[in-house]
Amino acid sequence: MAVTLGIDTGGTYTDAVMIRDDRIVLATAKSLTTRQDLAVGVGNAVEAVLAEAKIAPSEVAMAALSTTLATNALVEGQGGRVALIYIGFREADLSRHGLRDALKDDPCLVATGGHTHAGSEAAPLDLDAISAFLETISSKVTGIAVAAQFATRNPEHELAVADLVRVRTGLPVTCSHHLSARLNGPKRAVTAVLNARLIGMIDALIGRAETRLRELGITAPMMVVRGDGALMSSAQARFRPIETILSGPAASIVGARWLTGASDALVSDIGGTTTDVALIKDGRPAIDPNGARVGGFRTMVEAVAMRTTGLGGDSEVHLNASGLAGGVTLGPRRLVPVSLMAAVAPDLVLSTLERQLAASAPGEMDGRFVRRVPNLPARGLDQREQKLIDRMGADVHPLAEIIKTRVELGALGRLRDRGLVQIAGVTPSDAAHVLGLLDTWDRQAADLVLEQFSRRRTGSGDRLAQGSQMLAERIVRQLQLQTELAVLEAGFGEDPMFDEDPAVLARHVLMQRGLEGHAGVIRINAGLNLPVIGLGASAATYYPAVGEGLGSPMILPEHGDVANAIGAVAGRVTMRRSGSVTAPAEGRYRVHLTDGPQDLPDSEGAMSLLEERLRHEAESAVQAAGALDIETTVSRDVRKAHAEGREIFVEAILTVEASGRPRMAKG
Repeated sequence: MAVTLGIDTGGTYTDAVMIRDDRIVLATAKSLTTRQDLAVGVGNAVEAVLAEAKIAPSEVAMAALSTTLATNALVEGQGGRVALIYIGFREADLSRHGLRDALKDDPCLVATGGHTHAGSEAAPLDLDAISAFLETISSKVTGIAVAAQFATRNPEHELAVADLVRVRTGLPVTCSHHLSARLNGPKRAVTAVLNARLIGMIDALIGRAETRLRELGITAPMMVVRGDGALMSSAQARFRPIETILSGPAASIVGARWLTGASDALVSDIGGTTTDVALIKDGRPAIDPNGARVGGFRTMVEAVAMRTTGLGGDSEVHLNASGLAGGVTLGPRRLVPVSLMAAVAPDLVLSTLERQLAASAPGEMDGRFVRRVPNLPARGLDQREQKLIDRMGADVHPLAEIIKTRVELGALGRLRDRGLVQIAGVTPSDAAHVLGLLDTWDRQAADLVLEQFSRRRTGSGDRLAQGSQMLAERIVRQLQLQTELAVLEAGFGEDPMFDEDPAVLARHVLMQRGLEGHAGVIRINAGLNLPVIGLGASAATYYPAVGEGLGSPMILPEHGDVANAIGAVAGRVTMRRSGSVTAPAEGRYRVHLTDGPQDLPDSEGAMSLLEERLRHEAESAVQAAGALDIETTVSRDVRKAHAEGREIFVEAILTVEASGRPRMAKG
C-alpha cells in the first residue's frame, strides 16, 4: 500500500490530504495558514490528517506541496527588494513588457555588453560599472536578476555577471536564460526580476515545511507542484520559484480531473485571495503558449492557461459611491477578515467596533485593524516605515491609532506589500458569517463591522444599506456576480470563435441580457456550453448561484475543498528543455547551447547535437527531481524559406520533454 501526502498552502487555509494507492482519499484536514511561519500551518494540517487517517508518519511514501504563495505575492505586489542588471539594452527598453512596473522602485543598472542574434559579442561587458553598482546596492536588496541581450543565443555575459554577484555579495542571483530559452529580452527580464523577488519567500516556505515534516517523523522526499501541474523536487523549486506561480491553481485542475473524471469543463477555484479559472479539454489542462500571466505581468513561465482574478473570500470590500444608488466592489487585495482578527484579539476588536458604532458618523478608518506579522525580520525600512513598525509592536491595533498622518498611509502600504503587516477589514467571509453561511470565526465582530460599514453614504447621501444583514446579502451577491464575469472571461478566452477582448465580451450588454433570458421583440439566450467544476473551501457557499447565473451545471465534488492538495500528489514529474539552431551563413549551422554557441557544417548534425544535449538536460533534471520510469519525447519545429527555386534552412526550435512517476520512499 503506497500512502502519499498532499499539502496546499493557500492565502487563508493550509490543506492536507492522505491518499492510498492513488485511488482512495483516506483523510483530509484544514488549518489556518500562518503567514508569520507557514510551517506552523503546514504542521497543524499534517498532524490532523495523520491522526484522522491513523497512518504512522513512517508509512508516508511521498509528500507533495502546492502553494498559492508565489501567485498571491505577485497579485498583491509582495516579495523581496531586488536589483536588475540589464546588459546590452537601452534605458527605453525598461518600459517594455511591464519591466519598469515589475521593478517598482528597485535599483537597476543598464550596462554595456550583450550579444547579437547570431550569438557573437555585440559589445564588451562592462564589469567595472557592474562592480561599482554592486557596492552601492548589495546591502539593500535580497536578490539580483541578470538579463542580457540575446542571452538565449549566448549566455556568456549573464554567467560572468552571476559569478561576480556571488563573489561580491553572496546574494541569490537569477539569470534570465535559466528560466526560458525563448527570445524577447525585456520579457525574460520581467521573469528574472519576479523570480529574484520570490526566492526568499519560497525558500523559507520549502525549508521550514521540510523541517516540520521531519520533526513529525515524515522522511519521504518532498515534491513541489509547478505552474503546469507537473512536479519538481523541492531543491529545484528553491532555485526557480517563478515556476511555482499558478502552482496551486494547476494542482486544482489536476485534482478536479482526479475527483470528477471530467473530460471537458471549466474549473473555477475560489481561495481567500484569488479566483482561478481554467479549461479542461480532452482530459488535460491547456498550457498557455504566451507564458503565465499573473498580477498584471506576462512571464515566460510555462503554466496552465489560467485566468487569475483578485477575487476571493477575503477580498477587500470597497464602497462604490459613484452614482446615486452606490454599491460595493471586491478586490483585488486581500484583507484579514475582521471576524478572524477578532478570534485573535476578541476584547480589543469588539470593544473598538462598539465604540466606533456609538459615534454619530463612521470615520474613514473605522472597522480596520492592523498588526505586524510576528517573527518576520524587517530590513531596509525607511524612517517612516520603521516608525510604524515600532508603533505597532506585537499587538493588534485599530488602524486609526497607528496612522497619525495621511503620509503614513503610503508607508503602511509598502509594509503590507512586503508582507510585514496585516490589515483587517470587511470581506465576503465576514458577510458569510452574518448570513450564517459560515461559522468559523467571530460572528459578533462580523455583524458589528458590517453594521458600521452599512452607515457609509452613497452619492445620493443615503445609507449604503439598512443594517448588516442587507449589506451582507449585497456583498455575497457581488462576489457571485464578479465570479460569473471571471468564468465568462475564461470561456471567451478559450473559445477560438472570438478574437475580441474577453473582458469586454463578458460584460457586453447582449451577453448580460442573454444570461437573463431576455424575450422582448428580440429573444436572446446565452450561457456556458460546458459544466463548471467549483472548487475551494467556500465554493459550496457561493457557487450554486454562480451556476444558475451562467445557465450551466455546477459540479461541487466531494473533497473539492482540498482539490489542490489532491492534485499535488496526482501529478507526474515532467521537465522540458528547449533550444535553437540558426544559420548565420550558408553552409554553417549554429547550435545555441548553454555553454555557448557551436557551429557545424550540416543542419541534421546540428539538430542531432542539440537534441542530444537537451535530452541529457531534461532527463538529468527529471532524475534529480526523483522520477522513475522516464519517458522522453522530442519535437522539432524546423522553419525553412524558399528562394530561387530552392529550400533554405532558417531556424529550428527543438523541445525535449522527459516525464516519469515520482519516486516513493520505501516504508
